[in-house]
Amino acid sequence: MSTTRTSVHGQWSSRLAFILAATGSAVGLGNIWKFPYITGENGGGAFVLVYLVCIGLIGIPIMMAEVLIGRRGRQSPINTMMTLAKEEKLSKVWALLGWSGVLAGVLILSYYSVIAGWAMSYIFRAGSGAFVGVTAEGVSSIFSALISDPERLLAWHTLFMVMTLIVVARGVRSGLELAVRYLIPLLFVLLFLLVGYAYTTGHFGEALEFLFKPDFSKLSAESVLIAMGHAFFTLSLGMGAIMVYGSYLPANVSIARTSIIIAVLDTLVALLAGMAIFPIVFANGLEPGSGPGLIFETLPIAFGHMSFGTLFGVLFFLLLSFAAWTSAISLIEPAVAWLVENRNMTRVQSTIWCGVVVWLVGLGSVFSFNLWSEFRPLGMFPVFADKNFFDVLDFITSNVMLPLGGLLIAVFAAWRLSRSTSFDELKMGDGLAYPLWRFLVRYITPIAVLIVFLDALGILPDF
Repeated sequence: MSTTRTSVHGQWSSRLAFILAATGSAVGLGNIWKFPYITGENGGGAFVLVYLVCIGLIGIPIMMAEVLIGRRGRQSPINTMMTLAKEEKLSKVWALLGWSGVLAGVLILSYYSVIAGWAMSYIFRAGSGAFVGVTAEGVSSIFSALISDPERLLAWHTLFMVMTLIVVARGVRSGLELAVRYLIPLLFVLLFLLVGYAYTTGHFGEALEFLFKPDFSKLSAESVLIAMGHAFFTLSLGMGAIMVYGSYLPANVSIARTSIIIAVLDTLVALLAGMAIFPIVFANGLEPGSGPGLIFETLPIAFGHMSFGTLFGVLFFLLLSFAAWTSAISLIEPAVAWLVENRNMTRVQSTIWCGVVVWLVGLGSVFSFNLWSEFRPLGMFPVFADKNFFDVLDFITSNVMLPLGGLLIAVFAAWRLSRSTSFDELKMGDGLAYPLWRFLVRYITPIAVLIVFLDALGILPDF
């Protein structure tokens, strides 16, 4: 039987509002920055095909599990896990899953904000004509000058955090929902404009073939593991964001259909980003598998040597900044919600407190590229011997906290919640849909996430 519990923070006005918000959380730097370069590094079409299969078998089932947990609890991830564990007569230790998600969101935002600052700064660099006629050495010099200047990085980090806090402080409907109602449609408009521009390069067919024509000779076992990992991470799973967004979801909305729509939109953004980027890369004879530097060091060369490159360079980095912004507001929301519920704070007060903490932690990432570039905070451990502060946070959150969070969400939803509870919350009817979800989230997704986790830690043997 459904609970009548309600969230003290309010709820989304409609299913569309939740879809836009969750899509905004999922769509971020990973779609527009990471997906194109890992596709380029792993052979194109065959990798995309494996990635799409992984979205269906791993991403969507865990997203459904996280949303159903959030909606059932109607509180911050920490309090939701405490409440549901008590109702199911389980150990209070399950509250650690909520704590892990909240902490992961705070830590990720602390360095995510710094990278988002890079994107924002490039809007103005592109607009000023700094990339016109630039050489590879020139672009590298521009990027090096940016990250080596702690004051400049600090200013962009601060500006991005202020933008994020203004949205979150306004609440669910007046802040989060209002922002995504404008930002997500605008993000798609920018993407389609960039795809249209890419079509004029004369290399659009080459890019489509690269993205969608499978060549399994280029696909390795490691490529499959990368596709599995990205399918999980791209949907913002395991960090409390989807759980807290689920807590604001109206009771009459189908979790399954909504999760599928969000996954489709998220994947569409990633594919459109590839369709926008690769024609430009091929038109300029650049390397599609150029790694993380694809966005900040490879594409600016292309924009600098193409007609209307200045305009579309501005639009591209504006798109990247919007994507980062919609993700950022979801990363801090779980911590803000917990402070409101447990510390008798107003939403504005809790937002400021959380923002200050995230900003302070972010200083470590700001300085990792300049003043602290040689500092190895965990250098006494071999796995962290060559990692600065930024690298350590990225490794711990991406390779430890998020996979473990996703794994435990699947275990809790499929093995610890009663069948009647998950069946009641998912409202999938008496057909095959619910048994299929339960089978996937019980057996397939936990094994897949565990494999990704072990591979990220270097425990799996090389294939």
